[in-house]
Amino acid sequence: MKIAIIGAGYGGMVAAYDLKKAGHEATIFESTDYVGGLASGFKEPHWDWSVEKFYHHWFQSDSEMLGLIRELGLEDKVRFPRPLTVMLHKNKWYPFDSIINALRFPGLGFGLNKIRFGFVGLFLRLTTNWRALEKVTADEWMLKYAGKQVYEQMWKPLLIGKFGPFYKDVNMAWMWARIKARTTRLGTFEGGFQKFADLFAEKLRAMGVEIKLKATIKFIKQDQASGGFTVDGESFDKVLVTSSPNLMAKLCPDLPENYLKGLLELKSMGAVVMTLSLKHSLSKDGYYWFNVPKDEGYPFLALVEHTNFVSKENFGGDTIVYACGNTGAISYSNITSSISCPKFIASGKWFSF
Repeated sequence: MKIAIIGAGYGGMVAAYDLKKAGHEATIFESTDYVGGLASGFKEPHWDWSVEKFYHHWFQSDSEMLGLIRELGLEDKVRFPRPLTVMLHKNKWYPFDSIINALRFPGLGFGLNKIRFGFVGLFLRLTTNWRALEKVTADEWMLKYAGKQVYEQMWKPLLIGKFGPFYKDVNMAWMWARIKARTTRLGTFEGGFQKFADLFAEKLRAMGVEIKLKATIKFIKQDQASGGFTVDGESFDKVLVTSSPNLMAKLCPDLPENYLKGLLELKSMGAVVMTLSLKHSLSKDGYYWFNVPKDEGYPFLALVEHTNFVSKENFGGDTIVYACGNTGAISYSNITSSISCPKFIASGKWFSF
């Protein structure tokens, strides 16, 4: 078959890879002038590596992605450092990157609270029965099994920081998936995620996949007689859309009414990630991930010092820091009142103060 794929993120590129191996023809349409989607990056002239527009890493448990990288012959470029994660409690940072360090965290209190925390973490790491967890919210489950103090000290502020007013609607299976997959070592690609996306695109082109950049699609229509599709007038047997449901609804107005209604009624939240270039490190101790609970009064969920994950030598000596939160928690004005810096980048463009 001749198949069109909308979007050159990892989902679109992997689909093209599998379809081509299965004997089909695949053409990828991408509206931007680069591949990589939400894992794409940017570079300053004096940087050797790219920086992701939104921080990314792989877990050692991401077997499908690591398997793909192995198939592509690129596994020698994957690195798994062990960065340090810390949690804020009463204006002091405490290590929080292992079960032992978590049990030492003073915010948990003593005795029963730490025991419950340990058992909850162990259960969620070992269980595979996510279907049962899908029937209850994280708010209800954690309050019941982790206990009020542990939940309100640790899990509730993180949920609020990530989901804002919708934190009580979050499914417990979502929380389980995050804890189940997490590993202490985090993976990145030599040169940055953009480098991996570019090398992947080169492999696809060598296989015969056509990647059309700066190709903004205006409509997708089905030919009722043949059953095929046209993408801006070009004929295909099938079309795979890997972009957002909202965009798909705009591109495919002829979809069944109930299906369109379902796409448009899906709830979503925006995430804001600011990338800062600083002259000095935030941490003398080499901390990578700073968990900042919402109730501490800061306008973001986490600070991520990228150059304590990979060396700042890759970025001309610059210290790269991400500040991240949901759209209700972070803005240009309130972030700059918390961190003094000469410039920051938002959506790939530099802004100066």
